[in-house]
Amino acid sequence: MSFELINIFHLLVFPGFLFCFAFGLLLAGIDRKLVARMQRRIGPPLLQPLYDFFKLIGKESIVPRKASKSVFLIAPIIGLLSIVIIPLFVPIFGTEFVENSADLIVILYLLTAPAVAIILGGSASGSPYAGIGISREMVTMLSYELPLVLIFLAVGSRVGHDFNVASNITFSLTDINSYQAMKGMLLFDWKMIPAAVAFLLCIPAEVGTVPFDTAEAETEICEGPLVEYSGAYLGIYKLTSSIKMFVMGGIFVTLFLGGAGFSNLPLNIILFMLLIILVIVISVSFLRAIVARIKIEQTIKFFWTIPTLLGLISLVLTYI
Repeated sequence: MSFELINIFHLLVFPGFLFCFAFGLLLAGIDRKLVARMQRRIGPPLLQPLYDFFKLIGKESIVPRKASKSVFLIAPIIGLLSIVIIPLFVPIFGTEFVENSADLIVILYLLTAPAVAIILGGSASGSPYAGIGISREMVTMLSYELPLVLIFLAVGSRVGHDFNVASNITFSLTDINSYQAMKGMLLFDWKMIPAAVAFLLCIPAEVGTVPFDTAEAETEICEGPLVEYSGAYLGIYKLTSSIKMFVMGGIFVTLFLGGAGFSNLPLNIILFMLLIILVIVISVSFLRAIVARIKIEQTIKFFWTIPTLLGLISLVLTYI
């Protein structure tokens, strides 16, 4: 098989679109089922997000009369494409799909794209509810970006110091994976525990779930930026959110749990998926079951204090 065909396979099948589509929706179903059980409800079937997606695909997509049609329709596609590309940069216990010396920098930019797509789509719709939602989305994005940067710097510095990198910091997920294979998971490195906790706190905000779903807030501003979306384009936004849950869990596993792999790729994939499910249950499902939505000003205060402080502690400890 030629190099080009291998790249196309990785992009479209594994770990690209088809794998992201299937596992992302399954992960969303597991999250909904577990939250229901925690709240003493039966909950929907595990495949309900898949049913919802295909139901939306079959419905009519209505474009508001006053909307900027081209931006309104292309924004959800941009968000989906950017989030589907990220798994290509995430090694699965040593198995690489794309070699890049600055993986974390690329991932940070790609993680921002879906939020920017929501802002563009909401602003193009011309709805006042969307206007409120995109302002909240921008504030939320600015809130959790700072602790994420500090977490990436802390992990990169910890690995870079021991690998004797020229700048004493590495942004390569391959180096981070190799470091953990030799010296153990970073989750059990006492210097990295604050950064790991901070990352777990950032996951629900990045995904846009309770208690950090102020941008959509169905009971307040009727889905905010998505209020005018329907049909396939609304389904694309929902699919992007589900895939982002998988992506954030995968990044956490790679950064902090990357040392526990097998010599067999299928077993590594199964272990990778199980660890992602565990991470999402802890950081998203459990939090969503016990905590209500918080105000937007509380979101800013929270992320610029606790997760930022935890990330900064790990960063400082790596230099001491």
